[in-house]
Amino acid sequence: MLSRVTYRVMTVCTGNICRSPMAEVVLRARFEAAGLDVEVDSTGISDEERGNPIDRRARAVLVAHGYDPAGSHRARRFSPADLPARDLVLAMTAAHARALRRAADPEVAERVVMYRQFDPAADPDDLDVDDPWYGGPEDFEVCLAQLEAAADGVVEHVRAATA
Repeated sequence: MLSRVTYRVMTVCTGNICRSPMAEVVLRARFEAAGLDVEVDSTGISDEERGNPIDRRARAVLVAHGYDPAGSHRARRFSPADLPARDLVLAMTAAHARALRRAADPEVAERVVMYRQFDPAADPDDLDVDDPWYGGPEDFEVCLAQLEAAADGVVEHVRAATA
């Protein structure tokens, strides 16, 4: 009997303490609710926050919206070796996508897409997920709303890719 290979998704932001771990938590919940076997992790393009947990403000907004950010998240920088092991790499900004594509072989670079391209209401000319780091609680609310708005589209994309 052949064992089924889990579909793997990685979300990527700058330091891996706000946007990408928030997206990881949201997507994990949506994939579970959809009954899909998907492994989700997150990384950053920078090593500046290496080893740090999810930002306390990001954790607070997730909890306030019913998500469970429990776990032992520790920020880490992506490695080019991470990319071939993922079926889908979701960049939070165009700059993140460019950095990831530069690090990837051409056949792997096509797996790097903008997270918000899955939000049907997003402006196709501005697909960046807003960085809440320098803001207050309202900025984390905006970030979460952007992540949630695209999450069902990501789920449908993965469902189609695994059908």
